[in-house]
Amino acid sequence: MKRIAIGSDHGGYNLKKEIKKRISADWIDVGAFNQESSSYVEFAKAVSNKVQHHEVDFGIIICRSGIGVSIVANRYKQVYAALCFNNYMAQSARSHNNANVLCIAADYTTVDQAVEMIEIFLSTDFESGSRHEDRFNSINNDN
Repeated sequence: MKRIAIGSDHGGYNLKKEIKKRISADWIDVGAFNQESSSYVEFAKAVSNKVQHHEVDFGIIICRSGIGVSIVANRYKQVYAALCFNNYMAQSARSHNNANVLCIAADYTTVDQAVEMIEIFLSTDFESGSRHEDRFNSINNDN
């Protein structure tokens, strides 16, 4: 079973709660644990830290737009966060970009859409040995 860190601010709390009910995984929930106002930064950092240190296989971060959490997550080395709005983006994020964190916009994503994207994201392998791997490997090369 995949070990997944999941976090959300208050705006993503209900979606996170529903995702955890519908998808079987070894969830490491870093919060928020209620709908009281909270900062997406705190939860994006907590998920990203677990991914960066290989404590989990993947991360999922949810806020209202998904933008803030993706910005925070991508500041961490070895964290490749993708904000996705549909199944094709989720599949591409993994197969072409080797993303290890899925960012979701709670205001623009239904529970059913989120569940489908996550299932696709978690079941898709990176296309190693392809042009995508060359591109991925060049991300961390200094020019």
